[in-house]
Amino acid sequence: MSGFVERPKYVCSLGGAVGTISALPRTVPILHAATGCGGNISTSLNQAAGYRGSGYCNGQALPSTNTSEREIVFGGEARLNEQIENTIKLVEGDLYFVITGCMVEMIGDNIFNSIKTYSTDEIKVIGAETGGFHGNYYKGYEIVLKTLFKDFVEPRPRKDHKLVNLFGIVPLQDVFWQGNIAIIKKLLEKLGYQVNTFFGYGETLDNLKNAASAFMNIVVSDTFGVEAAQLFEEIHGVPYITAPFPIGDHGSTLFLRTVGAALGIDGAFVEKVIKEEQDYYYSYLERIADVYSDLDLQRYAVVIGDSNYTQALVRFLADDLGWLPELVVINDFLDEEQKASVENRFKDYESGVNPRVIFDTNASNIRKYVAQHWGKSQGQRYFEGFNPGFVLGSAIDRDLAESLGVPQLSVTYPISNRVVMDRGYTGYTGALRLTEDILSILISGR
Repeated sequence: MSGFVERPKYVCSLGGAVGTISALPRTVPILHAATGCGGNISTSLNQAAGYRGSGYCNGQALPSTNTSEREIVFGGEARLNEQIENTIKLVEGDLYFVITGCMVEMIGDNIFNSIKTYSTDEIKVIGAETGGFHGNYYKGYEIVLKTLFKDFVEPRPRKDHKLVNLFGIVPLQDVFWQGNIAIIKKLLEKLGYQVNTFFGYGETLDNLKNAASAFMNIVVSDTFGVEAAQLFEEIHGVPYITAPFPIGDHGSTLFLRTVGAALGIDGAFVEKVIKEEQDYYYSYLERIADVYSDLDLQRYAVVIGDSNYTQALVRFLADDLGWLPELVVINDFLDEEQKASVENRFKDYESGVNPRVIFDTNASNIRKYVAQHWGKSQGQRYFEGFNPGFVLGSAIDRDLAESLGVPQLSVTYPISNRVVMDRGYTGYTGALRLTEDILSILISGR
């Protein structure tokens, strides 16, 4: 029998579907699920994702069938028909997306009959089965992308060799997703490409609809969005690459060189772009070099989060900031192949740091790993241990930091102790914001 997850850092796949759809422009989710599902998900995504707000026709305004005992006994398809019809009448949108909760899947409601009834040339309705038992938030993200690529993206046999699609940054689960996408998009534009991000500011559904004309899909992850990229290639003939989620000079330089090689960009041009970004980046880091040394701001670090953020943060801390991130705890559900891919990202650091990488979905176990790695005081007169230390994780990890007597910064979901708007940590400029946030915490008591 499988166990339960202690202090999970994600909602279910239905929540992932709601969050992903809510990030699409002019797209209206229609929830076919039990009463309470929509409200609970809305609260979790709003208050734990940097207080993002509800957006258009989401949050507590999310259209829902609110399935109750009557539908459980007699079936809920008639109720779904009523909800789709009324949503189309009352809510203006360019795409309506039906998603399901656990209960209606268990009783066998067929949402696709309803979708066929209401989807026309003028009104586009699609849907997917996203019951929470399918997995966590990341699974909902994958299901929504696959459905869009299969049922909404139109065939485009002719490819635009200066257009790429970007995915792998999961809206809301990555609390800084909007800022992160914008920064990476600018880096790719510096390489001379147009970029479809699907979810970023200024995106349109037409960009998504025409995404099959792209020359390549760039997945900024070894785990999230890879299945969807494989389906996209199978249906639309667009190849994909996976590239490391980039934070800081070393991570961003690796990202640009990986993408440049895959796209066949002249190496000298890629290095020119890198040099320009590095000049800007280090012109600011150099300003704090004296303060960094005088105040002894180097720290040991524990990094806790998903497979995207942990590898990027550790490389930044070790190779850019000169810290010692010796322990990494990854909270994702991953298979053995995915774990191997992720572990490869924690190698070959310029600094020589060799972090211990642990895969554990239970946040309550992290204190044990810290004690194993740095040891526990036995009352001896001199005991250094995890000192001076720092914890980068989520709001859940504040208790760990307090028990260890070290500072903490929330950078991964859930984040309920920060308000996040357009802040991003990716690339060179994002790493400057991250440096500001980390070092400001260290000197905040002065």
